[in-house]
Amino acid sequence: MLDPLATCPPGRWTHGDVEVMRTLVPHGDTLTSLRSRRGLTVTHRLRPSELSDRLATRVVDEVDLRTREDFEAVIVGLVRSTVADPMAAWTLYYRNSLRDLLVGVAPFASVHEYGADLVVGESVLDLGSCFGFFALRLALAGHRVTASDICDGTMTLLATVAGELDVPLHTLACDAGDVPLPDDSVDTVTAVHLLEHVAPGLGARIVAEAVRIARRRVVIAVPFEDEPTTCHGHVRTFDADDLRHLGAATGHRFTVTEHHGGWLVIDVSNDAERAR
Repeated sequence: MLDPLATCPPGRWTHGDVEVMRTLVPHGDTLTSLRSRRGLTVTHRLRPSELSDRLATRVVDEVDLRTREDFEAVIVGLVRSTVADPMAAWTLYYRNSLRDLLVGVAPFASVHEYGADLVVGESVLDLGSCFGFFALRLALAGHRVTASDICDGTMTLLATVAGELDVPLHTLACDAGDVPLPDDSVDTVTAVHLLEHVAPGLGARIVAEAVRIARRRVVIAVPFEDEPTTCHGHVRTFDADDLRHLGAATGHRFTVTEHHGGWLVIDVSNDAERAR
């Protein structure tokens, strides 16, 4: 399993058949990749100031990715090979990423802003948090947030960096289809760009878990794609009708909207005014 805090030599990161190396040669492309029988090699000359979630778009566009594991290993490798100290590297990456998201220049900034406006109440459970930028945004806005993800290493990283940034945030490593929290235990449950990563059966269980745990609202976002983006780990596509079917199956009042993809908002509170 990928450990973003694992020890590595300065300027070089390896995981499986992926190798990422930083060069000090002051010319040529800032990011190149080569795939051979040995695996994928990425060479770069990124500056520390360039470490942020905005790198994701460049990696997808410029690196010969085959799987989600390739994508994750390259992103981690770029961070870890640019700054030698692991916590300094990740704290810088998170600071830069949050800055870009909050000022609106990051690719997901509009998605996060739209989703944050849909959250109601004080307490939030975020399912499939991954690096946790959306969870951190909600925590910075004053919500009591629990970020969750199936990857224990990612949750350990998020908890550690949140402490470095002095952001109050709880983390929970668990399967989003089997969350160890009581019924009606948080105001809002969010699942932003999670369902496209899982098969329909698990997706239905995740929605059911979200409805079970939420006192007031469930907020779900998915991309609208013609084909799944496999390098991001997408295994299925959605359209508005798919979201309506998911909402109707819960038996609760719901709405479906479109904003850089699709949004399903399920109001589980009996008090309709309270859930708005």
